[in-house]
Order: sequence, then structure tokens, then C-alpha cells
Amino acid sequence: MLKQLLYKEWRLVLHPTNLIFLSFSAMLLIPNYPYYIIFFYTGLSIFFLSLNARENHDLAYTLMLPVTKRSMVYARMFFVVQIELIQMLLAIPFAVLRRIMLAEGNLVGMDANIAFFGLSLVMLGIFNWVFFIRFFSAPAKVGRAFLLASSALMVFILLAETLTHTLPLFRDQLDTPDPSFLSIKLLFLGLGIGLYLLMTWRAAIVSARRFDALDLP
Repeated sequence: MLKQLLYKEWRLVLHPTNLIFLSFSAMLLIPNYPYYIIFFYTGLSIFFLSLNARENHDLAYTLMLPVTKRSMVYARMFFVVQIELIQMLLAIPFAVLRRIMLAEGNLVGMDANIAFFGLSLVMLGIFNWVFFIRFFSAPAKVGRAFLLASSALMVFILLAETLTHTLPLFRDQLDTPDPSFLSIKLLFLGLGIGLYLLMTWRAAIVSARRFDALDLP
């Protein structure tokens, strides 16, 4: 049943901005740019698909199908994870290309390297945790959920970029061209993957429990 619900998400819930914003991975080629903004747009595209689903009464339609409310949550979150990972995978070749075309580092913030992708995964995990728990607690209030989630992302971006300029670990080791300091960067990538999976999984569990208890009209 989850497979059929996921198919429904791709056919009926997907918003045009989801496909447009995937191309924003190419923004890694912009010299001296805060690259975390790319994944902020990923969160924005998730807001648009959630808004699109609300306006088209997707929940009411899906509730008429022989599926559980929990499976609806899991399908939506698995759908979103696919979009986030596609964005991440599309960004990798642009990061490599940027290294070839623009050998100098990023003067604004973190360079597009291995550690950057680990930290970006943490950022997406935070978005999933904040947005979906609030969204599935009150599906009609998509804007409020996104306001809280986007605020959390902006705090993360400001903190991460500040640390890049001030903390020696970030400034002197993480914010360097690959393959310099490869072991510490791989450690941050591994931690990023683990935290992303943990926060997203916990968000799915909590969201499913709250949505299941919700008395929908």
C-alpha cells in the first residue's frame, strides 16, 4: 500500500517548483555564495507541495481510500526524503565541477566540500523535524509550520556560516578544498547522514502518532 501511496504523491502532490528547485543545485557554481541557501529552497519546495496538497484537498481524498492515517504520513515523508536526496545527489557533480572551474575557496562561507554535504543533511533533518511534526498536528496551517521550520533553517545557516569564520575546526579544517583533512570531513559527513536519518525517522514516528490522533472534519 505504501508503494501505491508514494505513486499518488508523485502524480498528484508534486508541485512544479519541486522540479524547478532541483536545478538550483547548479548554484554551487556561483562564486562566493552561501551555499546552504540551496537546501533552504528545498524546504521551500516542500512547503509548496504541502500547500498544493491542501488546496487540492489531498488529505480528504486519501482518507477515502482503504489506507491508514499512519501510512499517509509515512508515504508523504518518504516522498519528501526522495526529493531531498535527489537534490543532494544533483549537487555533487556541481560541487566537483566548481572545484575544477573555481579553485579558490568560498569567501562568504563554507566551501562546497564533503563536510558541507554532511552539515546540509543536518539542516534538512532539522527542517523535517520541525515542519512535519507541526504540519501533521494541524494540516490546514501549512504556513505556520513552514514559518517555524524556515526560521530554524535560517538560525542554522547563520550559526554554521559564523562558525566557518570563527571556530578553528571549521575555519582551518572543514572549510578547505577536498581532499584536505579528509578524515574529519568524512566524520562530519557520517554524523550528518546519521542525524538526518534519526531526525527524519523520529519526525515520521511523532507525526504519524499525532496525525492518527487528530479528529479531522
